[in-house]
Amino acid sequence: MKKGITLLLNWLFAVLFSAIGLVNCFVGNDPEFGVFILLLSLLFYPPLRLVFQQKIGWTIPSFVLIILGLFVFWSSLGVGELLKKIYILIG
Repeated sequence: MKKGITLLLNWLFAVLFSAIGLVNCFVGNDPEFGVFILLLSLLFYPPLRLVFQQKIGWTIPSFVLIILGLFVFWSSLGVGELLKKIYILIG
């Protein structure tokens, strides 16, 4: 059961961070930041993480993914002004 919840959360955060990256790519004046967030979101997709682990030979610890996720949220909401960018898209 725990593995299923972890897998679901990984997919959820991967899609969420990809969406955040796309918003930052196409709205505002900092598309490089959006590309950076998109690249970081690739680490949350389970199949891509498995390929990464097979190619490199080491796994990404869970606490690193948690810290990385917190960084993405903090940088997108604070520095990246994500809420203003979403308002521009909607309004």
